[in-house]
Parts: sequence; C-alpha cells; structure tokens
Amino acid sequence: MKKNTVKTLLILLLFLSIAGCKKYITKDIVGQYPESDFYQTQAQALLAVNAAYQPLAFTTSNNNKLWVFGDVASDDAAKGGNPGDQADIEFIDQFNVNPTNGNLASIWTLLYDGITRSNIVLSKVPSINMDKALQKRILAEAKFLRSYYYFELVNIFGDVPVVLVPLKPDELQIAQSPVQQIFETVIETDLTDAAVNLPLTYSGPDVGRVTSGAATALLAKAYLFQGKWAKAATAAAKIVNSNIYDLMPVYSENFNQKFKNNKESVFAVQHLTGQDPKLGSELNQYFAPQIESGYFFNAPTQNFVDEFEKTGTGVADPRLDYTVGRDSMPWFNNRLFDRAWSSSTGYLTRKHQQSLAEVSNKSDGNLNYVAIRFADVLLWYAEALNESGHSTDALVPLNRIRKRARESFVYDSLQNGYPNVPAGLLPDIISANQFDVRKAIQHERRVELGFEFHRYFDIIRWGKDYAKQVLHDKPNFNYDINKHFPIPQIERDRNKALH
Repeated sequence: MKKNTVKTLLILLLFLSIAGCKKYITKDIVGQYPESDFYQTQAQALLAVNAAYQPLAFTTSNNNKLWVFGDVASDDAAKGGNPGDQADIEFIDQFNVNPTNGNLASIWTLLYDGITRSNIVLSKVPSINMDKALQKRILAEAKFLRSYYYFELVNIFGDVPVVLVPLKPDELQIAQSPVQQIFETVIETDLTDAAVNLPLTYSGPDVGRVTSGAATALLAKAYLFQGKWAKAATAAAKIVNSNIYDLMPVYSENFNQKFKNNKESVFAVQHLTGQDPKLGSELNQYFAPQIESGYFFNAPTQNFVDEFEKTGTGVADPRLDYTVGRDSMPWFNNRLFDRAWSSSTGYLTRKHQQSLAEVSNKSDGNLNYVAIRFADVLLWYAEALNESGHSTDALVPLNRIRKRARESFVYDSLQNGYPNVPAGLLPDIISANQFDVRKAIQHERRVELGFEFHRYFDIIRWGKDYAKQVLHDKPNFNYDINKHFPIPQIERDRNKALH
C-alpha cells in the first residue's frame, strides 16, 4: 500500500512541477504545455485531478494552517512556540485579528487554489476522449474536492465569493454569496453527485483517493452544520451501516504510520516521508519540542487536559496520554516528557508526531492527516439523532466511542493494567434526556477529536451561549464578530465587489 501511495503522490508532484500555477484564480494550469496541447489524454486528466488534491497537504510551512483556526482559536490550545514567533498566530489566539493577518491570506489563497484546480478538471476533462467510467470518477473526485474546499472556506470566513468555472482576471470582481446558499447550491449538490459516481473502495495505486463513503460522510457533516438533523442522520447512517468502516481496536492506531489508511479512515490527506520532491508532513516538526528540532506550537491547555474523565482512583481516560504529552509520562524516542518543553502550557500534542527512528527529517513526517474518521461520523450520527428527538437511539453510537476508548486497556499491552479495564472507567451514558445527551456528545467530541482541527468550528456551530461559556478566558472574543474571520485585506484590495 505504501508503494502504491508513493506512485500516486509522485504523479501528483510531477504535475505540479510542470504546472507552474501562481495566480490561482486567474490562470489555467499550463506550465510547459500550451493549454491547447495539455488537456487531451486520459493520463493528463489523471494528472489534473491529482493536482487538485495537493492544497490539502501539510508539506510546506506555507501550506495548510487549518490547525491555527481549528485548535489555537479554541479553548483546546495556545499558540505555543517561542514568544514572538509566528506573532500572527498569537493574534488569532487572542482574537486580536485584523484583515492583514498573514494566516488569513495564506488559507484563503490555499483553499481557492484547490477550488481553481478542481474547476479546471471539471471544465477540461469532459471533452477528453477517454475511458468513460474513469472520466466520471475523475469528475466526481473534483466535485468532492471543490466542496471540501468550500466547506472549509465558509466555516472560516462565512460568506465568500463562489467561482465554479475557470475565469479570466477581468471576470473576478465577485461579491460574496451567503453561507446557506453555498451549502445548498454548491456543497450539497457536488457531494450528492460525487457520492453516486465514486467507488466504495480503491486498490493499488489509487488507495487514498476520495470514495463514495467520503462524499456521503462530508455531506452528513454539511447537513449537520446547517442543523438539518434528519438529513444528517440519514447520510451518517449510510456510513455506519456500510460495513466498510469501523473503529480501530486501539485509539492511538489512528496516529501510527503502521496503520495508515485503516478501516477508521474515511478520508485522509496522504503524506509520505523520504521522497524527492517532498511529500512529507511538516506538522511533525511544528508540534514537536525544541529538543527534537521542533517548534512546539499548538500547545494543549490545562482546560483541555481537565476535560478527560478519571476514575475514583485517578485512572485517566487513555485518550489523554494518546493525545497529550504530560510531565514524566512516556514520550517518543525513549524519553519521558518534560513540561519545560512547552513554555506556554506545560503540554504538547502527541498527534501528528513521530519518533526520530521513523523519520530522518523532522519536517518530513509520514503520518496522514485524517480529515474524516469513522469515530467522527459516529458522533455526527449521535448528535443528529439526539437533536431530531431520538435521544435513546443516539446513545448507541455515543457509547460505541466510549467503549473503544476504555477497551484500549484490553488491546494495548503498554497500558498499565493491561488487559483489564479499570473499574469505573468511561461507563456507558445511560440518561436519555436530550440535554444530557447533548452535553455528553459535546464532551465526547472534544476528547475523542482533540487536536484534529475541529474544535473551534464545533464551538461556533453550537451557538453563542456555548461559545461564550467555553471561551470565557479569551476576553476579546465576541461571538457575533468572531464566529467568522475577516476576509484578507489583500483580497479586498483585488476584488472591489466584496462587501
């Protein structure tokens, strides 16, 4: 599987090296080919769609900064790092954000880059004389990717311009479309079509591409974020009942290179170490301690650590030490963690990190970023059922998550007390009161999905009262102002139609 993934990613990078796309919204990808000569063959169609995946990756410091918005803006993380390093991230942490903040322009450009690449595929590939089944699949991949990029855009920025075809520079004075309109006319439409035309699974060099299940799962998430509870439950149920996905026996296997693209991975951004051109993840360095050549960003807060349940005898939910480096607890490279490695909070995240024995270059990590885990789908399903009045039914997927967490003691021989589950650890939730189930789901999402870049978007979608409660220690936070981040000033300077 690793060798096959290499082939796919190398093809992707080959296309990028010949593409030379700098002005992401204003130029076709032409590179060394005149446009009239390029989009002609089946092989070129594959190269084009491969390139549309690239903005997802965490392969350079200028690439995806989703963690800044998903984690640092939330109550889970502080900026971390040295004081003054990446000051623009600190401003986001403090909600002292203005439109010139570099992180805004970085992720705006990245996501529209992905949209442009997807639009080019959708515009050029239909006219290529090629295998019709493959052509249909490639177009469905592009629709999934475009919807994914728009989903991230509306959650970060709210109303944004919609571009669905390649445009010339003089056609790019475009006002924002409302979030609801983007969900219903772009995201839902693209994902519904993609789910029908994508395969359930892949083999060989195509492992890692988007599947029908990934499209259905993202559609469930889109419904959930709009409060379309019945539709969200129906879409999530298709994934839950598909018999394709399942929880891994041990939670930490989702963040272990030995288990990449496992049965819990519904959609993952592919990374691979040791390649030229580089295909590895920089998150491995961004979140590591300085003693391991890291920058120690995205530091867990005490508030996040305190969210994890403990038994009466002090045994913690095992997901705590799978997620967080704590003082005197086992770390990578046969070390014990030292709280001094994290000057801001005393903690660092373990997720997205690897030992030096696994990667020779700290900035070239081998772990995928799992954008959609089956555990996430189960919790969407539980939430949609609860909010649509089926609270008793919601307990089933909710408790399935808790059962896997406590049974880490059964399957992980490194757990102190293996193979016995400590008494009283993570008992099933039994109250079917809708308010109680809602609170239990909110708690479970936080501890299950911590440092996977989802938390801030959950906080915002759960409403003003919840956001004010959990972000009370961020005095600059104002829900009505900060539920979305400002459109970058550089974009306003270019696009005078923005309001």
